[in-house]
Amino acid sequence: MAAATVAPGPALDSAAQEKAPGPLKTPLPSPTPDSRPKERAVLTEEQQHKYGLLLAQVKAWAEVPSTKGKAGPLTDSEKFWLTKECLLRYLRATKWHEKEAEKRLLETLTWRREYGVEELTADHISPENETGKQITLGYDKEGRVCHYLNPGRQNTDPSARQVQHLVYMVERVIDMMPAGQERLALLINFKSNKSRSNTAPGIGLAREVLHILQHHYPERLGRALIINMPWIVTGFFKLITPFIDPLTREKLKFNEDMSQYVPAEQMWSEFSSGKLAFEYDHGVYWPALHQLCGERRDARWQRWTAGGRQLGESEDYLAGATEVGVAGPPTIEAKAEEKADVAAPAAAPVVAPASAPAAEADAEEGTTAEVTAETAPAAQNGAPSN
Repeated sequence: MAAATVAPGPALDSAAQEKAPGPLKTPLPSPTPDSRPKERAVLTEEQQHKYGLLLAQVKAWAEVPSTKGKAGPLTDSEKFWLTKECLLRYLRATKWHEKEAEKRLLETLTWRREYGVEELTADHISPENETGKQITLGYDKEGRVCHYLNPGRQNTDPSARQVQHLVYMVERVIDMMPAGQERLALLINFKSNKSRSNTAPGIGLAREVLHILQHHYPERLGRALIINMPWIVTGFFKLITPFIDPLTREKLKFNEDMSQYVPAEQMWSEFSSGKLAFEYDHGVYWPALHQLCGERRDARWQRWTAGGRQLGESEDYLAGATEVGVAGPPTIEAKAEEKADVAAPAAAPVVAPASAPAAEADAEEGTTAEVTAETAPAAQNGAPSN
């Protein structure tokens, strides 16, 4: 895996930082002991059949299409992305129409290549998050990663990089998800600041974000908790409501007591019932987030390799919740081959925040377009970078 051009930072121990005096400045690595995902629903015989049909079709793909010169066979990182749960998310999103799910999956793979999802780096995105307008911190009572959007901390003008920022952070949230949980909890605080009272984006930018989230991250939003809605944002939501899937609209909760959903000890004290003292320090938080996410990606990649690099692998196996993947226990020959031929991917670099904005790249819910999401460019057949 190619290395990002970044300044190295000190190794950061999230557990040690949690115990340090003063407010927390790094992500929380795990949910509370009582916060557990709900059991996954058992597939019906018909659903299992449709999953089998979709998996067979995906395994038969000759290439990922592209009109921008990026067509070609599936890379290892794309096979790694195509987990059993990924295929099931697209089946649920298309109401179990396997042909439509296959079409949507191919569209997403094409988009990921052409948008450059795996090539978005921490250095490029860093200027967007210098004020902490997006923060991944803690877990809700069902083990969902809590992702905070703080439009009042907006520090840049609308641009392609603002949308890239959201995509990039969604990918980091996915890195942080525990075994058994596929969805995130979005906590949005529209509290304004002195420099920006209007944080609503243009309709065009909002529609682009909603399209990306609904079409390329289906079944990822578990709940959105929204507070301090000013009248202008209320009007904005009314404008974009026709573009939001009805099932997504049901997950939006406005001005409710958030302690119903998030343990107080893991909820940021900026939210009414939160007891977690947290201070956003970009120089501490940004490298800590990427170190933690990189370690988890590497661990999953190594388990995927040990399991035989299966397309349709179990996300619970990749997360370490089960000992055996979909291919079953490895044979003695496979273990020997793994030791001889498979090198562990390079550790994700610790990233120091950029001191000046990087050059702009071409171009359920961000500034307010960030209302719902370091990587070095991924080697075509190496460990995924996000």
